[in-house]
Amino acid sequence: MALNRDFVGRTYEASASYEVSRVKIREFAAAIGDQNPIYHDREAAIAAGHPDVVAPPTFPIVFSLGNTGGALADPELGLDYSMVVHGEQRFEYQRPIYAGDELICTSTITEIRGVGRNEFLTLRSDITTVSGEPVCRTYNTIVERGGAA
Repeated sequence: MALNRDFVGRTYEASASYEVSRVKIREFAAAIGDQNPIYHDREAAIAAGHPDVVAPPTFPIVFSLGNTGGALADPELGLDYSMVVHGEQRFEYQRPIYAGDELICTSTITEIRGVGRNEFLTLRSDITTVSGEPVCRTYNTIVERGGAA
Protein backbone atom coordinates (compact mmCIF):
# COMPACT_ATOMS: atom_id res chain seq x y z
CA MET A 1 0.00 0.00 0.00
CA ALA A 2 1.34 3.44 -0.92
CA LEU A 3 2.19 5.83 1.90
CA ASN A 4 -0.28 8.63 2.59
CA ARG A 5 1.00 11.72 0.73
CA ASP A 6 -1.11 13.94 3.01
CA PHE A 7 1.67 13.55 5.58
CA VAL A 8 4.15 15.58 3.49
CA GLY A 9 4.74 18.89 5.25
CA ARG A 10 3.61 17.70 8.67
CA THR A 11 5.89 18.82 11.49
CA TYR A 12 6.35 17.05 14.80
CA GLU A 13 7.81 18.58 17.95
CA ALA A 14 9.79 16.44 20.37
CA SER A 15 7.87 15.75 23.54
CA ALA A 16 10.96 16.58 25.64
CA SER A 17 14.45 18.00 25.23
CA TYR A 18 17.46 15.68 24.94
CA GLU A 19 20.34 16.28 27.34
CA VAL A 20 23.66 15.29 25.80
CA SER A 21 25.95 13.58 28.29
CA ARG A 22 29.62 12.62 28.15
CA VAL A 23 28.60 9.03 28.83
CA LYS A 24 26.23 8.90 25.83
CA ILE A 25 28.86 10.49 23.57
CA ARG A 26 31.49 7.97 24.72
CA GLU A 27 29.08 5.06 24.27
CA PHE A 28 28.16 6.20 20.77
CA ALA A 29 31.79 6.73 19.76
CA ALA A 30 32.66 3.27 21.08
CA ALA A 31 29.70 1.73 19.22
CA ILE A 32 30.89 3.19 15.90
CA GLY A 33 34.51 2.29 16.68
CA ASP A 34 35.84 5.86 16.71
CA GLN A 35 38.60 6.34 19.25
CA ASN A 36 39.17 10.06 18.57
CA PRO A 37 40.12 11.42 22.02
CA ILE A 38 37.84 14.47 21.71
CA TYR A 39 34.88 12.05 21.84
CA HIS A 40 36.14 10.29 24.97
CA ASP A 41 38.22 12.67 27.06
CA ARG A 42 37.22 16.14 28.28
CA GLU A 43 40.83 17.32 28.63
CA ALA A 44 41.62 16.25 25.05
CA ALA A 45 38.54 18.10 23.80
CA ILE A 46 39.49 21.25 25.71
CA ALA A 47 43.06 21.03 24.41
CA ALA A 48 41.59 20.92 20.89
CA GLY A 49 39.64 24.14 21.55
CA HIS A 50 36.25 22.74 22.53
CA PRO A 51 34.34 23.52 25.74
CA ASP A 52 33.69 19.82 26.51
CA VAL A 53 33.57 16.37 24.92
CA VAL A 54 32.41 16.59 21.29
CA ALA A 55 29.78 14.30 19.78
CA PRO A 56 30.73 12.42 16.59
CA PRO A 57 29.06 13.84 13.47
CA THR A 58 26.40 11.11 13.22
CA PHE A 59 25.41 11.35 16.91
CA PRO A 60 22.05 13.13 16.28
CA ILE A 61 20.58 9.86 15.00
CA VAL A 62 20.50 8.80 18.67
CA PHE A 63 17.57 11.12 19.33
CA SER A 64 16.39 12.65 16.04
CA LEU A 65 14.64 9.68 14.45
CA GLY A 66 12.84 8.82 17.68
CA ASN A 67 11.64 12.40 18.02
CA THR A 68 9.28 12.30 15.07
CA GLY A 69 6.41 12.10 17.51
CA GLY A 70 3.91 9.53 16.39
CA ALA A 71 4.36 10.30 12.70
CA LEU A 72 5.98 7.07 11.58
CA ALA A 73 3.75 4.99 13.86
CA ASP A 74 0.51 6.69 12.76
CA PRO A 75 -1.62 4.01 11.06
CA GLU A 76 -2.95 6.65 8.64
CA LEU A 77 0.56 7.05 7.19
CA GLY A 78 0.45 3.38 6.18
CA LEU A 79 4.10 2.55 6.93
CA ASP A 80 4.87 -1.16 7.38
CA TYR A 81 7.93 -1.15 9.69
CA SER A 82 8.60 -4.81 8.96
CA MET A 83 9.50 -3.75 5.40
CA VAL A 84 11.61 -0.68 6.26
CA VAL A 85 15.32 -0.32 5.54
CA HIS A 86 17.59 2.69 5.99
CA GLY A 87 18.06 4.59 2.73
CA GLU A 88 20.14 7.68 3.36
CA GLN A 89 21.24 9.97 6.16
CA ARG A 90 23.06 13.28 6.13
CA PHE A 91 23.84 16.09 8.52
CA GLU A 92 24.36 19.84 8.14
CA TYR A 93 26.02 21.47 11.13
CA GLN A 94 25.93 25.04 12.37
CA ARG A 95 28.16 24.03 15.29
CA PRO A 96 29.32 20.82 17.00
CA ILE A 97 27.24 19.09 19.65
CA TYR A 98 28.88 19.10 23.08
CA ALA A 99 28.32 17.28 26.34
CA GLY A 100 25.98 19.43 28.40
CA ASP A 101 23.91 20.62 25.45
CA GLU A 102 20.16 20.40 25.94
CA LEU A 103 18.61 19.98 22.52
CA ILE A 104 15.18 20.16 20.94
CA CYS A 105 14.37 18.26 17.77
CA THR A 106 11.59 19.27 15.38
CA SER A 107 10.97 16.86 12.49
CA THR A 108 9.13 17.40 9.23
CA ILE A 109 8.15 14.86 6.61
CA THR A 110 9.52 16.60 3.51
CA GLU A 111 8.94 14.01 0.82
CA ILE A 112 7.19 10.74 0.07
CA ARG A 113 7.79 9.21 -3.34
CA GLY A 114 7.47 5.90 -5.07
CA VAL A 115 10.48 4.38 -6.81
CA GLY A 116 9.66 1.14 -8.56
CA ARG A 117 7.88 -1.01 -6.00
CA ASN A 118 9.34 0.93 -3.05
CA GLU A 119 8.24 3.98 -1.08
CA PHE A 120 10.82 6.56 0.04
CA LEU A 121 10.03 8.84 2.99
CA THR A 122 12.36 11.70 3.87
CA LEU A 123 12.40 13.37 7.29
CA ARG A 124 14.17 16.64 7.99
CA SER A 125 14.97 17.26 11.64
CA ASP A 126 15.97 20.69 12.89
CA ILE A 127 18.00 20.49 16.08
CA THR A 128 18.38 23.55 18.30
CA THR A 129 19.34 24.29 21.85
CA VAL A 130 16.46 24.92 24.26
CA SER A 131 17.23 28.64 23.86
CA GLY A 132 16.71 28.36 20.09
CA GLU A 133 20.32 28.34 18.83
CA PRO A 134 20.52 26.27 15.61
CA VAL A 135 22.89 23.33 15.98
CA CYS A 136 22.24 20.82 13.22
CA ARG A 137 19.82 19.78 10.50
CA THR A 138 19.49 16.08 9.67
CA TYR A 139 17.94 14.35 6.69
CA ASN A 140 16.90 10.72 6.99
CA THR A 141 15.40 8.72 4.15
CA ILE A 142 13.74 5.43 4.94
CA VAL A 143 12.64 2.94 2.34
CA GLU A 144 9.55 0.77 2.65
CA ARG A 145 10.25 -2.19 0.38
CA GLY A 146 7.33 -3.25 -1.79
CA GLY A 147 5.06 -0.50 -0.45
CA ALA A 148 4.34 1.30 -3.70
CA ALA A 149 1.08 0.63 -5.48
